[in-house]
Amino acid sequence: MLERLKRLGRRAPEQMPEDALPVVWLLGKTGAGKSSLVRALTEQTQAEIGDGFRPCTRSATSYDFPADEPLLRFLDTRGLGEAGYDAEEDLKACRGRSHVVLVVCRLDDPVQGMVADALADVARHEPETRAILVLTGADLVPDDDARQRSRRQIEAMMRKAAGRTLPSGVLDLAPETSRDVDGVRELRARLLDTLPAVGLLLARDEAATQEEKAFQSVRRRVLFYAGLAGTTDVAPILGAVSVPATQLAMLRELGQHYGVDWERSTTAAFFGALGLSAGTRFAASYGLRQLAKLIPVYGQTIGAAAAGSISFATTYALGRAAAFFLHARSTGRAPKEAELRDVYARAFKLSSHDAD
Repeated sequence: MLERLKRLGRRAPEQMPEDALPVVWLLGKTGAGKSSLVRALTEQTQAEIGDGFRPCTRSATSYDFPADEPLLRFLDTRGLGEAGYDAEEDLKACRGRSHVVLVVCRLDDPVQGMVADALADVARHEPETRAILVLTGADLVPDDDARQRSRRQIEAMMRKAAGRTLPSGVLDLAPETSRDVDGVRELRARLLDTLPAVGLLLARDEAATQEEKAFQSVRRRVLFYAGLAGTTDVAPILGAVSVPATQLAMLRELGQHYGVDWERSTTAAFFGALGLSAGTRFAASYGLRQLAKLIPVYGQTIGAAAAGSISFATTYALGRAAAFFLHARSTGRAPKEAELRDVYARAFKLSSHDAD
């Protein structure tokens, strides 16, 4: 087993498997601002967004981000509310593939019955699906009272459809003010709370130190490995091999990036600084999670989902701590244990909102 892990750890996957990408479903009427929303979240140009969507069903399209090394997929169900359009096929295809739904509605358009019906269909078939209500077109309703009435009306409609209150936010996506900084920041924060794998990828981290700036160049690769670990860990037993192998591959790639060899002394210093007691507790917890996934019904649903979430968070935190440690080594200093543990703890907390 040890040799197998070593062999797997030498691999550095270049692309996330198709079925491993977290999927954001854009549910709304044509003209609601879905493409503009993707542009605001990803900070891609209008041409890049327009050219990037590809058909995935008869009327739905998908957009992978980033284009060169996809870590996230957007699905767009087009035509909701249009005469003669039967959305059943697209809804069925999208609801089974999505991890979070962005319900996009324009504030100047109170006729959202088709969107509410589609959301009710999702809630009926996939009751655990996460959803966020995104209200666009604030600039099209200049009167504040009218804007607030429209917001309350649409929120109530979607609350009834979903059977629960949805977190919501307002975005001004008009071309001349397409960078609604506050609105986009709020939506990114809601995504981080709802689905860290998506929120972290779309987040804009402020790099205040040289180490933080250096981490930006490897951040997406760490997220790639974290996503891979979280996806493979949902299968019983497989996660016991795949997650450590994924983490080994990540550490090896980080070492190469920072120009530091993972010699025995370097590895011992890193894990020693993180804390043996913490590692022991995690190992015990990890073993229990693998056993939990073998329990019929519970283990194969709730237990698997929890294992995947925790594996994502621990892998991201491990990569963030390793980057901090390796950057210090590459500059000729040894990081303090307290600093390294704090980096790990903050990264784990940031990436594990849904891992409780």
